[in-house]
Amino acid sequence: MLKINIICIGKIKEKYFSDAIAEYTKRLGAFCKFTIVELAEEKIRDNIPNQSQISEVLLAEGRSILKKISPSDYVVALCIEGQLTSSEELSKTLDSLALSGKSTVSFVIGGSYGLSDKVKIRADMRLSMSRMTFPHTMARMILTEQIYRAFEISTNGKYHK
Repeated sequence: MLKINIICIGKIKEKYFSDAIAEYTKRLGAFCKFTIVELAEEKIRDNIPNQSQISEVLLAEGRSILKKISPSDYVVALCIEGQLTSSEELSKTLDSLALSGKSTVSFVIGGSYGLSDKVKIRADMRLSMSRMTFPHTMARMILTEQIYRAFEISTNGKYHK
């Protein structure tokens, strides 16, 4: 059974996002071993951070993300410069990875300032959810739903189209 991780920075404060993620997590149990790994968000003391402070945050968060990734993981970094894909294409990608012998797929969602270059370099795939910008907590909920949808598509379930 494929293992799917979402490695992300920060905690979800909104109950409606937590409830939706919990529902899709429960549903995903039929298809994969699904885990969300929440890592601490680095804090900046200034209200208006400079580029040096942002770089430090990205490096620190990147180090904590990379510690959670195994060398054998297939890593998907969610970033604005990533490729746009459809639900059907994501389904085919997950099927292909499972058939090629990959046992773990780790999706990575950065913090407020994105992902460090080191995380992006480690990624096997860079994925953009949309040309629009979403809060990271919403992106986590949408990604969880899309992973569920991908499995439903591959099994011709109720979300097959």
